[in-house]
Amino acid sequence: MRKLKYGLIGILCLGLFATSCSKDEAETQEEVNLTKEVPQRILDMVEELNMNKDLVKYDLFHFPDGTTEERLFIEEDIVITEKQLSDMHALHMEAVNNGNRQYSTNNLVSQGRNISIIGYTGGSQALSNKERTALQWAVNNYNRLSGVSISFSLTFGTDYQSKDMVVYNNTVNNPNGAGGSAGFPSGGLPYKFVQIYGLSGYSTNVNEHVITHEIGHSVGFRHTDWFSRQSCGQNVNEGSAGVGANHINGTPTGYDPTSIMLACFSASADGEFNNNDITALRALY
Repeated sequence: MRKLKYGLIGILCLGLFATSCSKDEAETQEEVNLTKEVPQRILDMVEELNMNKDLVKYDLFHFPDGTTEERLFIEEDIVITEKQLSDMHALHMEAVNNGNRQYSTNNLVSQGRNISIIGYTGGSQALSNKERTALQWAVNNYNRLSGVSISFSLTFGTDYQSKDMVVYNNTVNNPNGAGGSAGFPSGGLPYKFVQIYGLSGYSTNVNEHVITHEIGHSVGFRHTDWFSRQSCGQNVNEGSAGVGANHINGTPTGYDPTSIMLACFSASADGEFNNNDITALRALY
């Protein structure tokens, strides 16, 4: 059974403004980012947030329209600005001083919210027909559930700036992997940018699975096996990542082999929630 990894990016919502550049300028910028020294104050904050300070670098984050903006990349798949890291660190230290390390209340979408979600259809990062179908199926996964207060309104196009969430294909900047990436909510809003990549050779069900999974992160879910990454054949604890990893009542505390929120997925994934996934959604929303 082939295992494929997701990338989990972003702790807080990213801004929409970026500076475009030509190919030569982009290549030069990437070279600079990869060698730019990370200040000690940044490394100290990363360590205090229980993340790996040895895996921190500057690199470019790619938006759906092809523009880029410098970000800090932590542990390869967490992406954040310096200001967002500083704000998150301040919240963390306040909680520590108050004897409380839980952050779940900061990582949920406002109850009853209808989330506007758009499948991006422009340029090199457009969703394919298969991926558009998979996105529709993923949205249906959420909207068909009774007893869940959040819902999604799906459109397709390029006007993503006005939407709560945009799903786009970023294979052009991830040529060697297969999976997706997203982040966590902030300020009652879902994480905006949901990327998928390298999935063209997989079934519509696998595409549906990856998109449903990444939307799950965007509305506040951690990996089901965050404590071990067992689905990836690993024994690695992802830690709190500064946002908490709070058990949801009524769901297993151990390994749940069919959850859609496992850290890695197989080529036989069916794209559907299991009963525990549904319990978790109803408990949070």
